[in-house]
Amino acid sequence: MSIVRFALKYPSTFYVLAAFILFVGVSEIIVMPEDIFPEIKIAVVTVIWQYTGLSVPEMEQRITT
Repeated sequence: MSIVRFALKYPSTFYVLAAFILFVGVSEIIVMPEDIFPEIKIAVVTVIWQYTGLSVPEMEQRITT
């Protein structure tokens, strides 16, 4: 039996299925948090280094590369 014949023979089944999908969708929208991205704590590394004879940009470039 095709789905069209089944839907024509038992239309209440599809009404209940549509109501169920609508109910689940609305309830999930209410429960879902507003921000879809989680809170991520980014690790921060601080380096204190003294090296005489280099400028600040050059020292930064040598450490980061």
